[in-house]
Amino acid sequence: MEIRMLSSLEDAEMYRRIRLESLKRVPEAFASSYEEEIDCSIDKYFNQFQSNDSFTYGAFVKGELVGIITLYKEQLYKLRHRAHIGAMYVSDSIRGLGVGKALMEVAIEKAKQIEGLEQLYLAVVSTNESAKKLYSSLDFELFGSERKGLKLKNNMYYDVDFMIKYL
Repeated sequence: MEIRMLSSLEDAEMYRRIRLESLKRVPEAFASSYEEEIDCSIDKYFNQFQSNDSFTYGAFVKGELVGIITLYKEQLYKLRHRAHIGAMYVSDSIRGLGVGKALMEVAIEKAKQIEGLEQLYLAVVSTNESAKKLYSSLDFELFGSERKGLKLKNNMYYDVDFMIKYL
């Protein structure tokens, strides 16, 4: 397995494919929806890769993108000591083999390299026990929950847990 930062147009094409897969497969895991992103161009993702404020990594197995994660820096002056981890997804075909943990570790290491960054945040659906177990193993702590934090188009609600890691 190779993990690297995504940067090229080719990366953006692969990212768009796995991002849409993630939104379709586990819609409750993301604030964005498949319907909102299906018409997004490859350029949208490519431009995101060029930003100085977010860092998107991909896990590759035999040249295929099988996992993704993005670290987002806060921009407001009073919040610049914080960053968020989001858009985390690992394809079903490779789950349970440590790809998610490896992606998290890369994002955490990148966060530690950013001057002034002190805290990492993430949100996870309360019922996603495997993800919460992973995050806890990496020293993220639960600090709050939001009942009915996500509402899907079928009027299904999901509670959301918020976790933090102090760097």
